[in-house]
Amino acid sequence: MLRQFERYLAEEDWQEVQAGVEVKLVVRPGGSRQVAGPEGQETFILARSKDRAQKEKGMHQRFCDRMEEGLKKLQASAQSGRLKDSGLAHMRLGKLVARNWRASGAYEVEIQPIAQPIGRAKIRLTWQKNPRWTDWNELSEGCYLLRTNLNETDPAVLWRRYMQLTEAEWAFRITKDELEIRPIWHQKADRVKGHILVCFLAYVLWKTLGAWMQASGLGSAPRTLMEEFARIKSGDVILPTREPDGQSGKTLRLRCVVSPDEYQRVFLSRLGLSLPQRLRWIEEEPQEPNTDGVPM
Repeated sequence: MLRQFERYLAEEDWQEVQAGVEVKLVVRPGGSRQVAGPEGQETFILARSKDRAQKEKGMHQRFCDRMEEGLKKLQASAQSGRLKDSGLAHMRLGKLVARNWRASGAYEVEIQPIAQPIGRAKIRLTWQKNPRWTDWNELSEGCYLLRTNLNETDPAVLWRRYMQLTEAEWAFRITKDELEIRPIWHQKADRVKGHILVCFLAYVLWKTLGAWMQASGLGSAPRTLMEEFARIKSGDVILPTREPDGQSGKTLRLRCVVSPDEYQRVFLSRLGLSLPQRLRWIEEEPQEPNTDGVPM
C-alpha cells in the first residue's frame, strides 16, 4: 500500500516528532485529507525513521549479496555445461528467489537456449540490477504508513496517539511475556474485566519501573533490567543440629543471596538499592518418630 503514496515520499514537507522520526499528512488532489474506507473516512500519515531505514538497508543488502552469489553460481554452471536444461535452470532460479524473497525484484534475469552452442554450454544465463527496485528501496526504506479515522489534522499528534495505542497493546502482551500468564478465553463479563484489570496493573508497574530507570539515568527499557536481576540467585545453606543428649535437633536453613556482578552493582547503585546477604532464617522442626512402621 505504501507504493500508492510514492510521490509523497519524495516531497520534503516532513515534520520531526522526535529525534530520527519524521511524519507528514497525506493530502489528496483537491486538498482532501480523508478518503472513504471500510471504517468511514480515513486519514493517512506517512512516517519515516532513520534507525528503521538503516536496519532495512542492511537487511536488503544481505539478501542482495546472497542473491548475487547464487546467480553467479547458476551462471557458472550454465557456462561450464553442467546446467543444460532451461526448465531446470528456471526451477533453481525460483528456489533462489524464494530463499531471498526480500531481493526478489532486485535483478532482471534471462535464461535463453544457445542456438549454436559454444563448447559445452547449452543455455545462457544473464542478469543485471533492476534500477526501479533500487530507486524504490532508497526512497521507501524506513518509511511506514499509518491510517486512522480520527479527524485530527496535525500529523505529530496522530503519530503520538498511535504510539500510545502501541503501548496499550504492549500492556496486554506483558501478561503473556513478563508475567507468563497465558491467554484465556473468557466466557463472562466480570472475568473479562478482571483480565483487563490485571493487564492495567501490569502496565502501570512496567511504566513506573521505566520512569524510575529513566530518572536514574538507565534508559527506559525495563526488560533489560529484569533480565539482569533475574540472574541474581539465592541458595540455601542447611545446618543440622544436635541436642545436648546427642539426639537430632532442629535443622537450620540459611537462605543466602549471591553477590551481584559488575553490571548488576551499577544498576543497584543507580536505583539506590542494596541486596541483603540473607533473605530469612528458616527453622525446620524435626519430624516426630514414626511408630507405625510405615514410611512417612
